[in-house]
Parts: sequence; C-alpha cells; structure tokens
Amino acid sequence: MGNRLSKIYTRTGDDGTTGLGDGSRVAKDSARVDAYGTVDEANSAIGLVLAAELPDDVRDLLTAIQHQLFDLGGELCIPGHAAIVDADIDRLEASLDRYNEALPALKDFILPGGGEAGARCHLARTIVRRAERETVTLSRQEAVRPQAIRYLNRLSDLLFVLSRVLARASGHGEVLWRHERR
Repeated sequence: MGNRLSKIYTRTGDDGTTGLGDGSRVAKDSARVDAYGTVDEANSAIGLVLAAELPDDVRDLLTAIQHQLFDLGGELCIPGHAAIVDADIDRLEASLDRYNEALPALKDFILPGGGEAGARCHLARTIVRRAERETVTLSRQEAVRPQAIRYLNRLSDLLFVLSRVLARASGHGEVLWRHERR
C-alpha cells in the first residue's frame, strides 16, 4: 500500500481543489470528482444495507461488491487506471440471473420499501444510478473505460433485484405502485 494517512487534514483543499490518484489537482466540483465521489456514496449506502439483517449469501455478495466499488473509485480517481474488468461485470450478471430466477415476473412498478433491508437496497440502487449518470457525464469530457459504466449499470439492476428478494424475505413483501388510485 502507498502512503498512509497520519494526519487527516492537510489544508491543501482549502482552495477548492483536490488531488487525484496520479498527483494532479482538479476542482472539487469537477466531473471526475463527482463520479468517484458518488461511487463512494454508493459504497456507503451499501454499507447501510449491510447493517440490516440479511441472508448470508446476500451479505457476502454485497461485501464483495463494496471492494469492487472501492476499486472502481480508484479507477475513476486515477486517469488512465484500469481496475474493473469484464469478469467483474460477468459476475454481477450471473448473480442477477440467479436471484431474479426465483422472483415472479414484474407486472407492476415497485415503490421503494418492503422492509428495512429492502428500502436501504432501493436507496443504494438510486445512488448507483446517479454514479452511473455522473460517470457518463465524465466520459463525455475525458476518457472513461466502458467497463466502469457497464459495471454501474449492472449493479443498479442487481440492487433492484436484491431489493425484491429482501422485501420478500423480510415478510413485508414488495410495495406495488397503485396506478388505479387516481
């Protein structure tokens, strides 16, 4: 591991800039900082999911995903760096297929909810979607590997499916949008 933080504040960001992993400095509100910052936020939201009661297989999967999100944050923080590979996306797709197989087909929209773990998973899903949008924005300005965007896209899909799984496992069930109420 590189440098360890012995002092948390450095005052180098007081001018509105921050250091990237390659040593360059950019504005704290740059598209790159928005992208990796929102990936970090998504990782924190998954931490909230992990703080709830979960089946062991879901806990193990989300813990592995947290590590990959940290890798992805590093990829976005270091221009030109590659951390997420096609095999990471393939694993998300395999998990998606496995968890979705046992669920009934969707016939209605689902509202975020369905118990604590399910609701937290929905929140994480929406933050991952924002991270994806911000990474796409970055890709329009600077080089971003397509694996980064694909990973975030599949992860949000997986979190949706896991929200459904967790809502059912909790006994709360899914909260369906009632379009006929109007």
